[in-house]
Amino acid sequence: MTHYSGPLLTRAAAQSMLAACGAGAVEWNGSLDLGRSHGDALLHADRWQWKGQDYPYPHKLKDRTIYYWDGDEFAPVSRFSGSLIKLVPTEWGAPTFEIDGIKMLPTSKESPVEDARRKVALVEPRGKVLLDTCGGLGYFAACCLEAGVTRIRSFEKNPDVLWLRQLNPWSPDPDDSAYGGRLELTHADVQQIIAQIEDASVDAALHDPPRFGIAGELYSQAFYDQLARVLRRGGRLFHYTGSPNKLTSDRDVPREVAKRLEKAGFKAQLALDGVLATRR
Repeated sequence: MTHYSGPLLTRAAAQSMLAACGAGAVEWNGSLDLGRSHGDALLHADRWQWKGQDYPYPHKLKDRTIYYWDGDEFAPVSRFSGSLIKLVPTEWGAPTFEIDGIKMLPTSKESPVEDARRKVALVEPRGKVLLDTCGGLGYFAACCLEAGVTRIRSFEKNPDVLWLRQLNPWSPDPDDSAYGGRLELTHADVQQIIAQIEDASVDAALHDPPRFGIAGELYSQAFYDQLARVLRRGGRLFHYTGSPNKLTSDRDVPREVAKRLEKAGFKAQLALDGVLATRR
C-alpha cells in the first residue's frame, strides 16, 4: 500500500497561495500535507512548483474537502460506492473522515490523533502484541507505534477507507521502514477473521467499530466471546462506543456493552467515551 506523496490542498491553503501570487510574491510558505510539515512553493503567473513539479492554480475548491493531484487535476479525496466516503480537514491538521455525511472520529475539542492517544494509553501498548479490530485511518495504530508496541495487527473491512489511508499523511504506512515491520494491516472483516486468531495470543486490544446501527455484529455477545478468547488473562481492551443520547436513542449502549463484556469474561468499567475492560 504505497502512500501518496503529492500535495494535498484545502480551500484555505489554495486561497492563501493565490493571494500571495496576486500580491506579487515569488514564494509561498505553508503546509501541503495537512500540517505534517511546512515548506516553500515557488509561484509563477500561470503555475506553482513544489518539490520540482509544476501544478496549475486550483480554483473554486469546496470547504470541508481535501484535494489531491490525480495526474490531471486536483480531485477531492472522496469516493462513492454505495456510500459517500471522504477525507475531511480539521483545525488540528489531522483529518477525520465521513461516511454519508456522518463524522467517524471526534474532532470538536481536540485532534483525532490526541483523542486516539488518550484511548491507546489505557491499554498500555509498550512491549505488547496488540489487536486493532477496525483500523479506520490508523490513528490508534500510529499512537501504539509511537508508544512502543511490539506488534500490532490491524484489520479494516472497507476498501475505500484503505484508499483514504493511502492519501492521508497522518495514517501510518505499514511499509515505512521506521516502523520496523511492527504494523500489519490486513483488508479483512474482523468479525470473520478473528476465529483464525489463536487463543490468548494478544496482550491488548482496541475495538473502534462503526456505530451500533451500522455494525451491530461487532457489539454482539458472540464477538465479545471471541475477543475474550484471543486476549490473554489480564489483557486490556478499550472499546469505543461514543456517547449516544439515551433520551433520543432509548438505549444506554456503553452499559449494554459493559454487561456483555462481563458475561464474556471481562471486568468492565466505563472510561472516556467507551468501555475499558480487563480479561479475567
